[in-house]
Amino acid sequence: MSINPKTNPIDRTALSVAFTVGLYGAAFGAAGVTAGFSILQTCMLSLLLFSGASQFAVVGIMGAGGAAISAIATATLLGFRNALYGLQMAPILKVSGIKRVLAAQITIDESTAVATLQENDADRRRGFYITGVGVYIFWNLFTFLGALGASAIGDPSVWGLDAAVPAAFCGLIWPRLKNKTHFIVSTVAIAWALALTPISPAGIPIITTVILAVIFGLKK
Repeated sequence: MSINPKTNPIDRTALSVAFTVGLYGAAFGAAGVTAGFSILQTCMLSLLLFSGASQFAVVGIMGAGGAAISAIATATLLGFRNALYGLQMAPILKVSGIKRVLAAQITIDESTAVATLQENDADRRRGFYITGVGVYIFWNLFTFLGALGASAIGDPSVWGLDAAVPAAFCGLIWPRLKNKTHFIVSTVAIAWALALTPISPAGIPIITTVILAVIFGLKK
């Protein structure tokens, strides 16, 4: 993706983040089809849920035979951070009514991060909206392309795409591990999930690892 060097620096940052993150949508599209979702169902998850980790959790749990309630509970826990971002962004965006609803849809890690890096509220709003809308467009575009590609090749497991959910999920999480503590908590969560997988219903391992993270966060 080429970006004009004369573009506003905020725009360059926002568009670069949007395109890079949006590419992960292809992995989700493939993961959704691999898990047994149709192309339409996979695309609707991106259009309506629009929260990467939560989306991967839904297709991962339901694809493994887990109950819908387990998938919903896990997606909700993983998406709870977006509500906290909303509290942070509300005084800056100052929107209400339908505009508030639309802003909430694009309140994600990346739009909040780009916004908070700016020096004044006008630039924060610009960074937030360009990043949020950009990620939404690219994520949904690549979700469709990924789902279409996975559907066209037949049985995804033959091509190794049955590993798309855990691989893409790890790809989303890895850049967020900033220090030794994060790595330790992640390692414990992985070990816990692996230990529970053979003896518990699908969905329970990931739900309990989310709870572990919440408990750790509260203690911290």
